[in-house]
Amino acid sequence: MRQHQFETAHATEWQEFEAFLENPEKSPFAAEEMPSRYRRICQTLALAADRQYSPELVDRLNRLALRGHHALYRNRRRQSQRVLEYLLAGFPALVRAEWRLVAAAALLFFGPLLCLIAVLQSYPEFAHYILEPGQIASFHEMYDPANRRLGTRGADSSLMMFGFYIWNNICIGFQTFAGGLLFGVGSIWFLGANGVIIGAVAGYLTHVGYTQTFWSFVAGHSSPELLAIVISGAAGLRLGMALIAPGNMSRRAALVAAAKPAVRLMYGAAVMFLAAAFVEAFWSPLTEVDFQIKIIVGISGWAIFLLYFLLAGRGRAAS
Repeated sequence: MRQHQFETAHATEWQEFEAFLENPEKSPFAAEEMPSRYRRICQTLALAADRQYSPELVDRLNRLALRGHHALYRNRRRQSQRVLEYLLAGFPALVRAEWRLVAAAALLFFGPLLCLIAVLQSYPEFAHYILEPGQIASFHEMYDPANRRLGTRGADSSLMMFGFYIWNNICIGFQTFAGGLLFGVGSIWFLGANGVIIGAVAGYLTHVGYTQTFWSFVAGHSSPELLAIVISGAAGLRLGMALIAPGNMSRRAALVAAAKPAVRLMYGAAVMFLAAAFVEAFWSPLTEVDFQIKIIVGISGWAIFLLYFLLAGRGRAAS
């Protein structure tokens, strides 16, 4: 291809890219297209250099590529900064703004969980109405004090369990959140059901004498995981409330409006689920760490998260 044909074929794209670099706010294309357009600029630069087009054209494309590189990575740094700012301030501020739904979700989840732990200390046989025999046998195997690693089976590696925990946490969080689309009933169900299952397991294993092995395993990751479930439930309830009581808006419009804070809550919950999976895979199974240390770490985690949600981002409006 001759140079003038090459320039004619790509002139419009180069001009649009220059316009974006001059003023992104008035760009002729969406900002999401920037990475793909930058790659095409680099490709045309490589072609121009390989075909030995004029130095002026190669220099122009080289300048475009350099400016595009700086713009692209400056934008990525800004995005990373916004994510960090949200996690440090925006997320806890949003949780406080939605405190009524968070409190309702916490009651629906922790209510049955704590009640079952207490009830099963006096009526342990009740666990058999909730847990299947195979599940009970599996829990006995995982939390046997003779195990080298807690909460896992012998062949399971930490990395394998990390992947499993991420998938499991994503499933729980998504079910609890998406259940809100059923007028909130799904979120209520999943909050209560998870509270019942976790409470039954905790109460049963405590009663049969696996207190140290079970609680030393769950202590470290309990705060981010359980609080993330509650926040997922609150996000689902936000969707459900929009459908039940849309106010002066149509249900569709109310749902769209409620989706913004609900999805932002889920962003934070997802990070908490990821942190819980990491701790659960690489810290919780360790038997070399003393029981008292694990409990102290677990209590510290709860204190840190509660202070984070109470104090972080004060003076900042949730957006």
